[in-house]
Amino acid sequence: MRVLVTGGAGFIGSNLVDRLLEEEHEVVAVDDLSSGTRDNLTAAARDPRFALHVLDIRDPALAGLAAELRPEVVCHLAAQVSVRRSVADPVHDARLNVEGTASVLEAARLGGARKVVFASSVAVYGRPSVIPVPAGAPTDPHSPYAASKLSGEVYLSAYRALHGIEYTTLVLSNVYGPRQSPDGEAGVVSIFTDALLAGTPTVLYGDGGQTRDYVYVADVVDGFARACGERGDGGRFNLGTGVQTTDRRLHTLVAEAVGAPDEPRLAPARLGDLPAMAVDPAPAAEALGWRPRTDLHTGLKATAEWVRTRAH
Repeated sequence: MRVLVTGGAGFIGSNLVDRLLEEEHEVVAVDDLSSGTRDNLTAAARDPRFALHVLDIRDPALAGLAAELRPEVVCHLAAQVSVRRSVADPVHDARLNVEGTASVLEAARLGGARKVVFASSVAVYGRPSVIPVPAGAPTDPHSPYAASKLSGEVYLSAYRALHGIEYTTLVLSNVYGPRQSPDGEAGVVSIFTDALLAGTPTVLYGDGGQTRDYVYVADVVDGFARACGERGDGGRFNLGTGVQTTDRRLHTLVAEAVGAPDEPRLAPARLGDLPAMAVDPAPAAEALGWRPRTDLHTGLKATAEWVRTRAH
C-alpha cells in the first residue's frame, strides 16, 4: 500500500519510513526539515518506492499532494514536541499541532485515505493517579502541548464521524534510539549519551528520583506499522513498557553503555517536572499484537553505537 508519513525526516518518522519500505510499501514523506534532516533518510532515498516532499503540513499544497498520490494510510507524526516551548509560545504550538493536524486530516480526506495513525503523547494524562497509566485513563492536559495533542485526538474522532476515515491513536511514552536529537527536553537518553561520549558534564535535576517509561524507537515504529492495517480502528493505545526507570538509574545505564564515568552533577528540580510516568501497554498487545521487545540495556547499547558511528 501507499503510506504518507508526516514528519518523515524526523527521529521516529524516518525510522518508520525505513520499516515501511522493508515491508515493501510505497512511502511518501512530508517534512519541512525544521527539525528533521535529509541525513535520516539516506537509506530510504536509495529506494525507488520512496519520495520526500519538503513541505509544511499547514501548506494548502499538502491537500493537492494527497489528492494526487491517493495514500491508503497517513501516519501523522509532524509536531511541535517541546512542552516548555508550548508554555512559552502557546500560539505557535497550536498553529503547528492543532491547525497542522486539521490540515493533515483534510488532506487525508481529499486523498481518499482509509485511515490516519496519530502520534499522541503521555502528556495528555497530566499527573495520573494510577501508574502504569491504563489506556482508558482520564485525560488531564497540563500544558498547551498536551492540550494540542488531545485536540488532535478529538479531531480524529470528528473526521471519523463526518467522513468515515478510520484512525488509531498511539500514545507514546519516552521514545529513545538512533536518530534522536539531544536538543530539547524530550531526548534525555540522547542528551546523556552525547555528553558522556564527548566527556562533557551531565546534569540530574532534583534528587534523580523522577521516573519515566523508556521505549525503543524500533518497537514504536512496529506499533505504527501494525496500526496501518485494519486492527485497532477507532482505538487509543499506549506504546510503552510499563516499567519505571529513575533518572539516576538511566544515567548509570547510559554510562555503562558508553563506557564512561557515572558522575552526574545535581541541580535543583525544575518547576513543573512530572514526578513519575509509565503506561500500561496491555491493550496494544490485545488489539495490535504489539509488545515492547527491546530491553533498556540492549536499546541503550544500540543507541550508543549509533552515536559513535555518527561522530566519525
